[in-house]
Amino acid sequence: MIRIAVANQKGGVGKTTTAINVATALAAIGSRVLLIDLDPQGNASTGVGVGPSQRSRSSYDVLIGSVSVVDAAVATRVPRLDLLPATVDLSGAEVEMVGLDDRAHRLDRALASAPAARWDICLIDCPPSLGLLTVNALVAARHLLVPLQTEFFALEGLSQLLQTVERIRLAFNSQLAILGVALTMFDRRNNLSQAVAEDVRACLGEAVFDTMVPRNVRLSEAPSHGLPALIYDLRCPGSEAYVRLARELIGRLPQLAVAA
Repeated sequence: MIRIAVANQKGGVGKTTTAINVATALAAIGSRVLLIDLDPQGNASTGVGVGPSQRSRSSYDVLIGSVSVVDAAVATRVPRLDLLPATVDLSGAEVEMVGLDDRAHRLDRALASAPAARWDICLIDCPPSLGLLTVNALVAARHLLVPLQTEFFALEGLSQLLQTVERIRLAFNSQLAILGVALTMFDRRNNLSQAVAEDVRACLGEAVFDTMVPRNVRLSEAPSHGLPALIYDLRCPGSEAYVRLARELIGRLPQLAVAA
């Protein structure tokens, strides 16, 4: 199973929207996808239509070891897309795990125990922080997808994340690699958006995906209907951008392209 963490410690950058819609696009081409909601706010769970009443078992239960990933995962309305939902209990998980020797490896070990043939790919939607939940995601993942809003403080936040990634590589997970940076909330009418995009590409080069996800009201509306934007409105500019982004992502994961 290919494991991708979708992370950025800055909030409001389109991280959850990216995780939901890339997961949906991958499922649409035939991959069996597991989306893990590791954010106590549970926005990814809501965004794929899994309400609180359907979250009797969650990523919190998996982290503390009371249930397996397979038993906690639930099916979504999207064929081939399963969800490991989140609840507010995750807010206390970091405190509960502090005293555990294997606190950084809880998610990694839980995923390793899942049957290899159950899912082809796993996307982990991280909380907007660099705490123990995000560390668990980065230790469990082999690839990192970074959604980056095209605004003034983008590069400053990115440098902090990259420093954390390097520490994770050295201490816990030498296999972790940056899959790519996805520019989000891009506004062609705004000179600052264009300037930030150019700066990011100048700094990171080919690590930045060609696709830029535009600001789009349909992307914002979709979660309130419990649907990924790709299902809510496939032809809106935001959905079309995520389809292109998914194609680029597949191109960077040859093993997924072969499976698909």
